[in-house]
Parts: sequence; structure tokens; C-alpha cells
Amino acid sequence: MKIMVNGKDEMVEVGVTIACLIASKGMNSDTVIVEYNLDLIRKESWNDIVLTENDRLEILRFVGGG
Repeated sequence: MKIMVNGKDEMVEVGVTIACLIASKGMNSDTVIVEYNLDLIRKESWNDIVLTENDRLEILRFVGGG
């Protein structure tokens, strides 16, 4: 099914959760935040949200610097 991640179309399997998507991308879940269909989603909810056709995600990474 098709979803949008960071402004780009992406194909994912049916039944994928936000947590699974983050893991499949090799991202550290402790260093990202997720906006799901314009709502900021708490990490504790990522396993509960099953993605559906045309969902929109923005995944932002924290970057340290000085």
C-alpha cells in the first residue's frame, strides 16, 4: 500500500505499524519523533498504530551539535 513519508511516496506492507516502519529503516527510536497525519505521536503509541493507505508521516531525527 502507498503512504507518504517525509513528503515522498513509499510502498509498505499491509499491517505495518509506525514502530515496524522506524525499525525497518534502521532508525534509533530514541532519536526520532513522528508526526502521523498532522498529529505528533508519542513513542509509546507507535506499536498500536497500524498504517493505512495514504497515511502521511514526517519522521524527524534529533541531531546534536555545538
